[in-house]
Amino acid sequence: MIDLSRLHSLVEQLQHQAAETDRIRGEASRPLFDQQLFRYRSKLLAPCVAEIAQELAILQKEQQTGKLLPERTQHVCEKLVAQIHAVQREFATQHIRKNEPKQAIRKQRSINQLYQDLNQHRDWERRLKSMLRDKESLVNRCGSQFEQQQLQKEVLALEGRINRCQAALIKLEDEINRRERKG
Repeated sequence: MIDLSRLHSLVEQLQHQAAETDRIRGEASRPLFDQQLFRYRSKLLAPCVAEIAQELAILQKEQQTGKLLPERTQHVCEKLVAQIHAVQREFATQHIRKNEPKQAIRKQRSINQLYQDLNQHRDWERRLKSMLRDKESLVNRCGSQFEQQQLQKEVLALEGRINRCQAALIKLEDEINRRERKG
């Protein structure tokens, strides 16, 4: 049985700190964290810490009722630690964020740079698809259910990366087409 009380007190501290930070700083211009780390794409810290607290409460309830499986404990604890570290990094970099311009002015890339980026993204897509095929074949050959679940998570992560890469490819192709039409 693991002791979740220290984790619980840390989350309480984070809740107070997040509320204070949100009150002073307000909403960010874009979501603070990736959707693989937090379910909701919040522009404030308090909802992110609330998600951590909610996950911890579920873990504690499962532990009290004796329904907590060791594999789940490890997975949830790893995710909670990653989420807590992300929030703590956000606190640690507040002074940097304060000095960031609200809307970054993007310098327009040359058409040659766009083509280089396009080729780079095509290469990344090809390599990611190769990695995905390798992982999928490992999933079909692995023996233990735990190992299979881990590999399936990696497959899902790779699929997400491929989707983001393909979205970037589409944006680059659209930008190139738009620029070439302009002349």
